[in-house]
Amino acid sequence: QVQLVESGGGLVQAGGSLRLSCAASGRTFSGNAMGWFRQAPGKEREFVAAISWSGGNTIYADSVKGRFTISRDNAKNTVYLQMNSLKPEDTAVYYCAADRSPNPRPLVSYYDYWGQGTQVTVSS
Repeated sequence: QVQLVESGGGLVQAGGSLRLSCAASGRTFSGNAMGWFRQAPGKEREFVAAISWSGGNTIYADSVKGRFTISRDNAKNTVYLQMNSLKPEDTAVYYCAADRSPNPRPLVSYYDYWGQGTQVTVSS
């Protein structure tokens, strides 16, 4: 059974940092791009960041560029999202997902496997 399990969410004050992890099991995703998305209450799921199969290419939403960093460790089948300078508008459930392609893409429809999400709450 293929699973993506996110961890590392929590409550943090504005300006603080969190590091999310996404551990995959059931199969390897070393040949797939991986992405992070988020969904706030009453809003659609939106793209945050994605990374290529090798880790050599990354893309970010404009709203997080310069503050968030996506990375991966294929030996551990794990993807990370380092979030710095957090803002209240970053509050959402964060999901990791595996793309069918080895190259990073920003659309939800490209991703076949999803985790259950982890809550991030940023207080002002």
